[in-house]
Amino acid sequence: MDLLKSFISLVALINPLGAIPIFLSLTASQTRVQTQRTVRIASIAVAFVIGFAATIGERTIAFFGISIGSLQVGGGIIMLMMAINMLAARTPPQQATPQERTDAELKDNVAVVPLAIPLLTGPGTISTVIVYAGQAVHWYDRLPLIAVGAGLGAICYVALRAAEPIANVVGQTGINIATRIMGLILAALAVEFMANGLKSLFPVLR
Repeated sequence: MDLLKSFISLVALINPLGAIPIFLSLTASQTRVQTQRTVRIASIAVAFVIGFAATIGERTIAFFGISIGSLQVGGGIIMLMMAINMLAARTPPQQATPQERTDAELKDNVAVVPLAIPLLTGPGTISTVIVYAGQAVHWYDRLPLIAVGAGLGAICYVALRAAEPIANVVGQTGINIATRIMGLILAALAVEFMANGLKSLFPVLR
């Protein structure tokens, strides 16, 4: 398991900077204490989702008869769709629909849904974690991936806590630039995911 590659791909998928505008919109009516609580819960939820997918995600897809190769191809397609939207500096529809965001603004607690799921950790993130976890030989080989999840939760915590200063300093243009860079990286990783998946499904391509 290439931890550096998994870390980079998951950072690009989660894209904490790209989530800042929506986060500010969702928490606009919250007090400072409520916003801090939202950030804390969302960050913990991100780490939990990644850890959950790393530990039992492979068993879940095996239960439905889905192979890792199929998940790589499917997950790669989702990642590529997200990357294309990110290159256009748009929020990927796979993360949160306009209706979900509108409904969320009416809720008191938006930390888990839709902030952590599906805005930060959507289908692309979950499928990517499962694919990387599938490369583990022993159960303890997945511990570094769980540690990566904890680190990503910490990154989300820092980014969301500093959302207002970041938005004021870099502005929407800066966030869009960072989102496009993450999208370019994600597109390359998506192609590699699909290529590896196709090689797994069709050994003749190796």
